[in-house]
Amino acid sequence: MKKTKIFKFLLPFVTVVLFIIGLVQSVPAQSSVSVYLTLGNPSNAGTSSQNNYLLVKPQYVIGYNCGIGRPNWVSWQLNSSWLGSTPRQDTFRADTTLPSGCYQVQSTDFSGSGFDRGHMTPSADRTNSVTNNSATFLMSNMIAQAPDNNQGIWANLEDYARTLVGQGKELYIISGGYGMGGTGSNGTFYTIANGKVQVPNRTWKIIVVLDTPGSGLAGVTTSTRVIAVNIPNTQGVRTANWRNYRVSVDSLESLTGYNFLSQVSTSIQSVIEARVDNL
Repeated sequence: MKKTKIFKFLLPFVTVVLFIIGLVQSVPAQSSVSVYLTLGNPSNAGTSSQNNYLLVKPQYVIGYNCGIGRPNWVSWQLNSSWLGSTPRQDTFRADTTLPSGCYQVQSTDFSGSGFDRGHMTPSADRTNSVTNNSATFLMSNMIAQAPDNNQGIWANLEDYARTLVGQGKELYIISGGYGMGGTGSNGTFYTIANGKVQVPNRTWKIIVVLDTPGSGLAGVTTSTRVIAVNIPNTQGVRTANWRNYRVSVDSLESLTGYNFLSQVSTSIQSVIEARVDNL
């Protein structure tokens, strides 16, 4: 067969192959997205609203609110593979991936405010590499957190979560703040950074504890432990016990308007979201 005939014969097949390759390349990789949204997207964040904007990082996922200069929520996974010996990087910096027109909170915007740059995904939850640890210092991962909250009760809960990982558990965690007006070391403020960053009134967190790492959604049953807390964003709680602030997921849904654990079957949700952890 002549070369021209061979080419004409193969052309349709080549075209189909190229089309498939192009289609595959045009679809964003979902692996990094799906793992952090395994249990759901609490606010159905996407790219159509700057006040409910989905930011996908290799280390965590954010539902960001440009209107208040902080995340509505942050979701991440924690198991032993994320933990290592990488030291804290302290590379606080603006998130340049925010949509056009959205103020990029600067690392210095909290200076002198009386509030900490409070991590949602903790630095200590991403110690398996310099890159992953450094990623937690993006300002899009921060809320204005009272020092006693951030450095005391909140840090103690973060430490406790990592002890569960040390026991062989895998965690799916969602956290954020709600309300307006917190009390830091300089008193009560509703906003900082010349009004660009809203200070939340409360800090909340939900920790879903899976006994079998890698089980994902299938690992969530009516007996799955779920820790939910609602803590005032104020001074005076440094030495308080986080267990005293445990609430139900249902109550957090009522307060925030979010739909947590939406990918879990409704029959299981109705049980685990109504229960208050008591371990």
